[in-house]
Amino acid sequence: MLDILLYALGILIILGGLALSIGLHEIGHLVPAKLFGVKVTQYMVGFGKTLWSKRKGETEYGVKAIPLGGYVAMTGMFPPGRGGEARASTTGFLNTVVQEGSAAASRQRPSDVAAEIERVGDPEPARAGAPDAPDAPELLSEEERRGGISGMVEDARIASAESIGAGEDHRTFYRLPMWKKIVVMLGGPLMNLVLAALFFGIVLVGFGLPQNSTTLGAVSECLLPATSTATACSDDDPAAPAAEAGLRPGDRIVSVNGTEIEGWEQFRGIVSGSPGRALDVVIERDGAEQALTITPAANERPVTDEAGAVVEGEDGEPVLERVGMIGATPAAETVRRPVTDVPVYVGDTVANMAGVIVRLPERMVDVWNAAVGTEERDPNGLIGVVGVGRLAGEITSTDEIPVASKAATMFSLLGSLNVALFVFNLVPLMPLDGGHIAGALYEGLKRGIARLLGRPDPGPVDTARMVPVTFVVVIALGAMMLLLVYADLFKPVSLFG
Repeated sequence: MLDILLYALGILIILGGLALSIGLHEIGHLVPAKLFGVKVTQYMVGFGKTLWSKRKGETEYGVKAIPLGGYVAMTGMFPPGRGGEARASTTGFLNTVVQEGSAAASRQRPSDVAAEIERVGDPEPARAGAPDAPDAPELLSEEERRGGISGMVEDARIASAESIGAGEDHRTFYRLPMWKKIVVMLGGPLMNLVLAALFFGIVLVGFGLPQNSTTLGAVSECLLPATSTATACSDDDPAAPAAEAGLRPGDRIVSVNGTEIEGWEQFRGIVSGSPGRALDVVIERDGAEQALTITPAANERPVTDEAGAVVEGEDGEPVLERVGMIGATPAAETVRRPVTDVPVYVGDTVANMAGVIVRLPERMVDVWNAAVGTEERDPNGLIGVVGVGRLAGEITSTDEIPVASKAATMFSLLGSLNVALFVFNLVPLMPLDGGHIAGALYEGLKRGIARLLGRPDPGPVDTARMVPVTFVVVIALGAMMLLLVYADLFKPVSLFG
């Protein structure tokens, strides 16, 4: 029973941390939008049915049933079409899609469109659909009869001015200058980056990271070739140089040939580069130093790249290199890092996550093959929210690792989730934040070129034209989410087998 409760606790920690991260992400949009005068009508954490909400001023704050998303609704994220008014939109793609889809079901009459046209430039515009709006025949305009992509774009533009009060056109998002648009849309991802730095800082500075020490953790009795599949030594196998020289687990390497050893990689490099050459090694055992002579044996091992992946030749076989080996491995130790290491660690994690995003189609194919086929799930591959929750449950419920390591791992998971939110939201596709940023940059470029050439201001970029892309992206993301959920449920990645 206790294991079940601890497992549930791990899942709740991840869900709570995810909801907090999403909520602060949306605050990153909310605060600059309000500072710049944009009207924000809603701030919501989650999607689906509203569980709680409270209106303060002109903004409704609330929590929805499914804590896997969120949004901030700002008026006028899309510029008006010909003679139209801006529409309200949100920073959450699921909610944007719902609003776009509902526009087709509630198309305006031509009389409403005419009223919208009359409002343009009117310092005291009347609300669309007001009782004094002029009558018009019950006919659809040519634009409203259009279907397909054109109709989709028009539906986005004709979502009406009901969300924009009289005299509030100047408070729409699309009227902001380029740099303010970028600040608003970049605020959310940057909030996730700050959270990632905070979580990783707790791990690095507070708990420390495991690393190889200069103390021996294990000494092999024999030395097997790197290409051998044997799991035990036989009488014919040569003795390992470390064991032959008298090294034991727990010995600390002090120096080699008079050079002080400060880290395992330094020692490993000396051994690898000295096949067949005797090395004078000083060790510390039981508080006393001893001198030994070790001759690394020549052996072959696969060449690896900077990422640790095995390099393969043209024939598909691993590329081998001749190195010296002694048959000893280091013991691990946890070392706290200085706070100056945190930015570097976060930067490396962001770079790795960006590489995952770039190879996303290939990674999703691997997930598909594992989910519906007989292949094993790659433990270093893509994992969805369900999979992260299961890993968190395993961590909190296991007895194999100490409490401090459990806490450090949970903070690391939350840090990784925030890095994923940061990188993914910067993908330059609508409706992600990166898509809005790309639109703002394009708008700034067009206006800058127009100024240089002495041409009239081209006005804001018509981001409504990207609505069809929004639907495609959302459908693709939805499909990937469902596949990951299925794989995490039926072919899960497990830390403990």
